[in-house]
Amino acid sequence: MTITRLNSCNYSPKTLTLVFDYKIKYYRWIVVALVFLATTINYLDRQIIGLLKPILELEFNWTETDYARIVMAFTAAYAIGLILSGWLIDKVGTKLGYTITIVFWSVAGMLHAVARGVLGFAVARVGLGLGEAGNFPAAVKTVAEWFPKKERGLATGIFNSGTSVGVVLALMIVPWILRNYGWQEVFWITGGLGFVWLIFWLIFYDVPAKQKRLTNQEFEFITSGQEKTETAVEDTVSINWFKLFALPQTWAFITGKALIDPIFWFFLFWLPSYFSSTYHLNLKIMSPELLIIYTATTVGSIAGGFFSSFLIKSGWPTLKARKTVLFIFAILEISIILVQFASNVWMVVALMSLAVAVHQAWATNVFTIASDLFPKQAVSSVVGIGGMAGAVGGIFFPMLVGYLLDTYKAAGNLPGGYNLLFTICGFTYLFVWTIIHLLTRNSKLVDLNQLT
Repeated sequence: MTITRLNSCNYSPKTLTLVFDYKIKYYRWIVVALVFLATTINYLDRQIIGLLKPILELEFNWTETDYARIVMAFTAAYAIGLILSGWLIDKVGTKLGYTITIVFWSVAGMLHAVARGVLGFAVARVGLGLGEAGNFPAAVKTVAEWFPKKERGLATGIFNSGTSVGVVLALMIVPWILRNYGWQEVFWITGGLGFVWLIFWLIFYDVPAKQKRLTNQEFEFITSGQEKTETAVEDTVSINWFKLFALPQTWAFITGKALIDPIFWFFLFWLPSYFSSTYHLNLKIMSPELLIIYTATTVGSIAGGFFSSFLIKSGWPTLKARKTVLFIFAILEISIILVQFASNVWMVVALMSLAVAVHQAWATNVFTIASDLFPKQAVSSVVGIGGMAGAVGGIFFPMLVGYLLDTYKAAGNLPGGYNLLFTICGFTYLFVWTIIHLLTRNSKLVDLNQLT
């Protein structure tokens, strides 16, 4: 890197200027690092209220129903936000779209600090849900813009691992802020992280064709691994959503999100309760069992992306590689039914760690399929539609979870309810893979002209 400074012997405040003229090798990995950090902040911010729940319940005298309404406000807003943000980001482009969405969710995150009741927190959660929904449509579109197909799986795995890192980071920093400050400061500080990220985003991000720091060799490498429709000059176009819904490729992605995303929410929100009721873990202190399980999601996310990218680099057709990897993960996920036969907690930890790691590996490749099947100008719209389907599933699946657990608990066999749910989860992946395979048997990259 070289920095050229203008001759300042005869300068004035108006003419003193620094001119930066440099190229950075492997710039695309700087871009994916930025997206990883945004995803980490995204999941950090959304986990805060769950960790503060015991404190806020005491301060504001919440009932469980009150808290449930606050959670539902976020989930419903998130579902709507995915549709809106997908359209917005394809319309205005990744740089501005990501800027808008992270400012929106960061402000909403900080506004939790001034809420003083159920209504106030519900309004703040609505804002957070609408804003945070833009992260994945923007992230997947960024990967489509900056990576050839053979590297997209790994790039997606890296940024998607931020979902796990955000959860673990929240578990680490929230208690520290609480001990030294208060619950209001938790929201102020974590919400402010988005604005710190934004500084680096505005400095370092542009699409490859406009990025002056990108070497010619890397630009050629990126564009040579993309379809012609993906490297079109026009990066922002108006997508006809009616045409999107007419394509089997869209429904393949919708299926992959609608039926699988709710399983991850089940793993995220019910595993602590499962370990508490079945193995009597004390959830008031950090559990090494849960830390191991949630850390495994990071490994799965990156490994899953690496696996499909490796197959493509080895000469496999892109879609065949993705679907082969998905099939392998679907088979592996069935192992979760063995939990009911485990004889001690650490066997359960091992099986659960495998299950959540496989889920994240699956999720990484499903996200990447969207960028494989659609031109980058439509990727955010498709991801938004699929994400909304996953969020809607995330609203209804907990109803089934609650019904089954209450029924089995009333019969004095609560572990049996969990075992049935684990069985349902284990076989769902193979069922979804079958649908995706049938809908994409003869699929190629959708032509942009089909969508405008």
